[in-house]
Amino acid sequence: MIAANSGGAWSPIGDVTTTMLWIGGKVSAGKLIEYVVLPAVVCFALPTFIASLLPVFKGEISVTGKGDDNNASKKLLTSSLMLYLGLGMIIFVPIFKTITHLPPYLGMMLSLAVVWMVSEYVHPEEDFAQEHRHLYSAHKALSRIEMSSILFFLGILMAVAALESLVFGTIMAEGKEIQVGTLRYLAETLDRTIPNQNVVIILLGFASAVIDNVPLVAASMGMYDFDLDSSIWHFIAYSAGTGGSMLIIGSAAGVAAMGMEKLTLFGTCAIWVYLQQ
Repeated sequence: MIAANSGGAWSPIGDVTTTMLWIGGKVSAGKLIEYVVLPAVVCFALPTFIASLLPVFKGEISVTGKGDDNNASKKLLTSSLMLYLGLGMIIFVPIFKTITHLPPYLGMMLSLAVVWMVSEYVHPEEDFAQEHRHLYSAHKALSRIEMSSILFFLGILMAVAALESLVFGTIMAEGKEIQVGTLRYLAETLDRTIPNQNVVIILLGFASAVIDNVPLVAASMGMYDFDLDSSIWHFIAYSAGTGGSMLIIGSAAGVAAMGMEKLTLFGTCAIWVYLQQ
């Protein structure tokens, strides 16, 4: 869980939050990797080293033998092809944006088209019946998309956009009072209460262990107006991305682990290593 959250924090396509910052023009792919990859590796490696010394994490893995399957080599070949093609096309998306300067969703749609086309011409068995083709089609995979999750994120982003647009109060800027939205007014209030912005971002990381990191990052994009690749944006990406590792309910990886392994909240509080700089 810690490795999954740390890995997503330094890549523009590794997590929803970093993708939002990347698409929103807050960070660039190259600078995000350059500034965040080392802290993310440390955030993953140090807890892993500590865990490797604990008796509870020591043991042996037994692998049961597989039965004979005439189509095993064919399945392995096609599975490997689709796996590496899918990963390669995902990595292609930031490259596509960098070269063409087109929106990232166009690169993702192009990648989906390529994977879909290849999936129509490869099959996992030697004697591949036509009635089984739909089980291995991209259409079958797309039908398993969780619409409830998409609507959840859509609702969150709409709510945050409403808070950003709703006029809440006035602030002093350039020697005069201007009306600002709720999120900007909150940012000004936090600046007066906590002058150190690094402390504010650290608190954002703690909050992401309880509240989903997507609304927190979306709110921060409405609160602040820093330049492209400002250190604050990189700190927000790292803080919100890795802060969810503090509690098992703080990230999608932790919730997935709870479902697969029947874990409980209070029995599986994760070790979290937080680097301010």
